Amino acid sequence: MRVAIGHRKTRREAIEIVDQSFDDLFRGLPIALLQITEQHRSWNGSVMTFGLTAKIGFLQNPIRGTVEVTDREITIDADLGLLEKLISQGKFKTAIQGTFQKLLPG
Repeated sequence: MRVAIGHRKTRREAIEIVDQSFDDLFRGLPIALLQITEQHRSWNGSVMTFGLTAKIGFLQNPIRGTVEVTDREITIDADLGLLEKLISQGKFKTAIQGTFQKLLPG
């Protein structure tokens, strides 16, 4: 699944926003009782590689991917695993875009 969000910040500002808000990024998904655990991320220039585990009841689902920040866009590539069966890509993209629109105003 790929989500691209335009921004008007400098690349450095956008990277800082992504890094500081990453914990909230997947918590905003419209899935009841979703818990995010085992988060890890690392930056290589303007590309962040991440992994986490999404727990819903007794189900544990790994999510892995990258976030690339350019001068004009933030692109999230994520493998949602079984979550794609529980939430449509459209709803996922809308939730992610809504989160970033709050973080990247103007």
